[in-house]
Amino acid sequence: MARNKHPEETVNLILDVAFRLFMEKGYERTSIQDIINNLGGLSKGAIYHHFKSKEDILVAVTDRMTAESNQMLATIRDRTDLTGKEKLKTIFKESICRPVQDEIFTVAPDLSNNPRLIFSIFRETVDEAAPNYILPIIEQGIADGSIQTDYPAELAELIILAANIWMNPMIFDSSEEEAYRKFMVFRQMMKGFGLDIVDDEMLDRLQELANIYQKNK
Repeated sequence: MARNKHPEETVNLILDVAFRLFMEKGYERTSIQDIINNLGGLSKGAIYHHFKSKEDILVAVTDRMTAESNQMLATIRDRTDLTGKEKLKTIFKESICRPVQDEIFTVAPDLSNNPRLIFSIFRETVDEAAPNYILPIIEQGIADGSIQTDYPAELAELIILAANIWMNPMIFDSSEEEAYRKFMVFRQMMKGFGLDIVDDEMLDRLQELANIYQKNK
């Protein structure tokens, strides 16, 4: 067999197919053979050349899902023209207002059918996003006086878990009304920490995404 001269294209094809199948069937109900059957002639060996197992594919799928978001977080974290509090507000606004979110909420089914994928996202949120992006911003906010807390690491985890997991309509199958109520609680909670960082524009956008998801699931 001729050597594959485009391994990156092969990896991207595998991840594209795996992601679609995980979304349609769920991770547990998707087999390696299912992925092979949708690769347009690629062999099982082509998969195992790049991934040792289906779980390795899941990790790669999750990493690709979060890579763009993490780049956005890093860009805001490293800005020098904003206070810590202003950076948190900018993160929330840009996270939900990105046009790509419309596509994500249009094609993605109820993530509750994908517990392994949810757990993978959960671990990435706790192990990567919170300590590497949100915590440094909170620590800057403490230093510049815009954020007050004695527990910056825990606050970082709480904020991003609430935003990425608890308020995600795709995980809890939230209606517009349910998304609204969660957002209001989140806003009240943030105000309790002295962080008035979410506004009505973000509320409208979150309800819009919940509506897109409900119409297309």
